[in-house]
Amino acid sequence: MPETPPTSTALQPHASATNVAIDCGWGMLHFADTYDSPEALAEAMRYEGPGRRDIAFYVDEPHVMLSAAPLELFLDPSHAYRLNLRRYDSRHARKPEGFVVRRLANEEDAEAVNRIYAARGMVPVRPDFFWRRRESRAFVYLVAEDEATETIIGTVTGLDHNRAFGDSRRGTSLWCLAVDSQTRHSGVGEALVRYLAELFRDRNCSMLDLSVLHDNDLAIQLYEKIGFERAQVYTLKRKNPINERLFAGDPPEDDLNPYARIIVEEARRRGIDVEVIDAPNGFFRLTYGGRTIRCRESLSELTSAVAMSICDDKAVTRTVVERAGVNVPEEIEAATVAEARGMLERFSRIVIKPARGEQGQGVSVALCADDDIEAAFARAKSICDRVLVEEFVTGDDLRLVVIDHRVVAAAVRKPARVFGDGQNTVRALIEKQSRRRGAATEGEASIPLDNETVRCVVAEGLTLDSVLDDGRELIVRRTANLHTGGTIHDVTDHVHPALVDAAIKVSRSIDIPVVGVDLIVPSHKKAEYRFIEANERPGLANHEPQPTAERFVDLLFPLSVPHAARQVRIDSEVA
Repeated sequence: MPETPPTSTALQPHASATNVAIDCGWGMLHFADTYDSPEALAEAMRYEGPGRRDIAFYVDEPHVMLSAAPLELFLDPSHAYRLNLRRYDSRHARKPEGFVVRRLANEEDAEAVNRIYAARGMVPVRPDFFWRRRESRAFVYLVAEDEATETIIGTVTGLDHNRAFGDSRRGTSLWCLAVDSQTRHSGVGEALVRYLAELFRDRNCSMLDLSVLHDNDLAIQLYEKIGFERAQVYTLKRKNPINERLFAGDPPEDDLNPYARIIVEEARRRGIDVEVIDAPNGFFRLTYGGRTIRCRESLSELTSAVAMSICDDKAVTRTVVERAGVNVPEEIEAATVAEARGMLERFSRIVIKPARGEQGQGVSVALCADDDIEAAFARAKSICDRVLVEEFVTGDDLRLVVIDHRVVAAAVRKPARVFGDGQNTVRALIEKQSRRRGAATEGEASIPLDNETVRCVVAEGLTLDSVLDDGRELIVRRTANLHTGGTIHDVTDHVHPALVDAAIKVSRSIDIPVVGVDLIVPSHKKAEYRFIEANERPGLANHEPQPTAERFVDLLFPLSVPHAARQVRIDSEVA
């Protein structure tokens, strides 16, 4: 059968199979053009399992297909794109730098892929599903691996239609392209797509197809850059909770920031009434069974004014938790620059920060005698009249989220950094990385080009206009705050019990139901730590896929938890 042009308004039916449906782990992929009737396709899609997302692709007459089940199916707002593999030219493709693309090799790879899926809001796949199909001739699972850290930073799935069901057109399709939003590398998605395209081209396949949401502008730009063109076919899906936003439109709380939205969406899933009070500032009201609670993101009426005041003042926080037996660094409240300099006589490096403040504003870390202490003091004082000076403790910045005096998430936070390519200036690399972090966090993270960033760059013997050597890593902020471009790496399953105990001591000493506890640790797998501060309004969205929003709503409305889940929790506590 001759190849269909990329801009064809319809696809010719497959000559080799009928009613083709393939299990892809996240759901069934139905090849709509192989079904002998719309009714047969609709009936097949009714068997979609819970927590799965079945897709009917290659629909060329969606109005006819929808007529078979108008209350159950909907037209997915996606575009279909096609790459003509016989014309595909990869000679000018950029080679991956700092990472490699390879096939999925083991169950650890599969678990890493699922972590990326979960972080990107995609349907996870059982790791054993990947593993059982590792030798499949039809499926191709690719991962991108960071050469330095050996972590998986991206993935894509390919399906060879001829090997799957004898497709005479020798077509292929691309699914589940996902890249870790916190990776330091650029071009990961492009490298994955090109590797898959070249693999299928070498098999003498004719075309590579995909479906992409119509408003995913960055993905569409990538595909068009590679050479994909629009194909006039459509996609159908079932009206299930996973797809709700696609067929019901954005909910009224869509203007909320990610930290408020994650809680509101969890509440809506449970049938809890939601009233948005002030979307820009994250205020909302939740009502369930006669109980009403107002919140600002993860700060609720259950947090007392006293607890909030303790967290608001870092000096008071330190006093309260130290009395509870929590390890703290040495600290003074400095009224003058001279007092701040006096700390340098005791410690080789110090931290200067405002007694009150958030999001890392006014904080200067790892200051030494050669640094501009006066400027750092002035930055802190511009945020709060009271300035704290403490010993600088080396190690990783560990955030533990404690809800109802239980640790529900733990993550190592790393400061913003860039990597040289031998071509771009430090300024250009920072701006590029800042745009990438902003896109990954809905504008919540960016790297300021301020005096603190300049200080960090100068400390490495560079300026913003220096060209950074290829492969060189440059830390451009000392604080690991997300809002100043830092990255967050989940370690919940591996954190040392002593660190968990310390976080719970903090929450109980302050008597606060929800808190983010910040520790400096040599390793999250060791017991050693120093307490830094407590945040009364931790960003729960930063810790996906850990169930932070679920545990928060459990706290607010215990009766909204299904009875079976409550019983399991009670049984585990008794045991």
